[in-house]
Amino acid sequence: MELIYYLLFGILSVVVSLLELSKTSKDRVATSAAFSSFKNNYLVVYSLMMAGDWLQGPYVYFLYSQYGFDKGDIGRLFIAGFGSSMFFGTVVGSLADKQGRKRACVTYCITYILSCITKHSPEYKVLMLGRILGGIATSLLFSSFESWLVAEHNKRGFEPQWLSLTFSKAIFLGNGLVAIVSGLFANMLADNLGFGPVAPFDAAACFLAIGMAIILSSWSENYGDPSDNKSLLDQFKSAAVAIASDEKIALLGAIQSLFEGSMYTFVFLWTPALSPNEEDIPHGFIFATFMLSSMLGSSIASRLLARSSPKVESYMQIVFGISGFTLLLPIITNFLVLPTGVKGGGISFSGCIQLFGFCTFEACVGIFWPSIMKMRSQYIPEEARSTIMNFFRVPLNMFVCIVLYNVNAFPITIMFGMCSIFLCMASVLQRRLMVVAESHKSKTQDWMTMKERISEADPLNV
Repeated sequence: MELIYYLLFGILSVVVSLLELSKTSKDRVATSAAFSSFKNNYLVVYSLMMAGDWLQGPYVYFLYSQYGFDKGDIGRLFIAGFGSSMFFGTVVGSLADKQGRKRACVTYCITYILSCITKHSPEYKVLMLGRILGGIATSLLFSSFESWLVAEHNKRGFEPQWLSLTFSKAIFLGNGLVAIVSGLFANMLADNLGFGPVAPFDAAACFLAIGMAIILSSWSENYGDPSDNKSLLDQFKSAAVAIASDEKIALLGAIQSLFEGSMYTFVFLWTPALSPNEEDIPHGFIFATFMLSSMLGSSIASRLLARSSPKVESYMQIVFGISGFTLLLPIITNFLVLPTGVKGGGISFSGCIQLFGFCTFEACVGIFWPSIMKMRSQYIPEEARSTIMNFFRVPLNMFVCIVLYNVNAFPITIMFGMCSIFLCMASVLQRRLMVVAESHKSKTQDWMTMKERISEADPLNV
């Protein structure tokens, strides 16, 4: 393996370590022992849930190919997963608000375990069922756990600012460290120990079962609005009305869909971008480097969120702008760097430039997750949190399905250009969100000031 990979991984490791070890009192927030216990419990569960998800990633495509399915068959299986998340996501989100977020988290574990079990069958219909179950589980993973955390945090009376600590640490561990360790562990099970490509799915089921046991034994139940006996259709209408009537929620949903749509598209594009002439690249090591970059981003986010300035609405404009530029690099290098045309060999010079850019993009992803969680906790109403969050995922999953279906229809540069445009649009909408949020805050402060003056002038009429 070439020196560039070790050098990049080593530099990122040192930077992340220095950032974590050099945190000052300004970067840390004083909390209580009760909050620390609550936070650590959630982080253990969230890490186990993410381990159950990350263990499967490296071997899904390989397992399907081992069963003898071609690229078209495998593509339809992936589309089924995203389509399932799109169609069933809003339903399970509403059920989480209505029936309880703890139950929804347990349902995630059960659903994903069943999905893992289906991987033992080479039958296409069984594997299709597994993808559908996996799509439902994904919707629950990215809505119910966060909804439970926000509601439970507020119910226990913890400081609102402390929520950012849990978000940033969850991303640092779950989307960074756990992802790296899971990839290495999956590789050890499948290749080094010779258990085959199904082994990581069995390990994932075990981690999910352990997490479910912790949830059942230590989590309390919370709901969107237990006093409201709305039907599912009424919940959908309420969520839609909330999005349509509050510009901040609508903007937040659009920003999330644009960024995550670009992020999931990047997952399918980075391999052909770095090896256009079938260069021999270490996919697993590059994936680990990307996850380390994401850890760097979440470490930066934890510092930003611990301070009162800059506001999350402000710095995310810059993050989206940088993200958009990094995904323009494949287009720029295509024009400025002459292609070698030689098949095979190591990574090219343009590939090295793109690799640095892609690591920067992953760092932006690391900043994005805790920051978007922070904004969702501020702007999305508690009574329909899971429902609205899954509404946000509908255009995202629709976009990814379209990309997957037409992945061979457009040149890779066109796909990267489209993602870059989406990220620039997200930056513009983030600017608009900041303006609207400040305007709303200003009006609220004016109203409170007026109320205080009226109270001082005539206390009997207040």
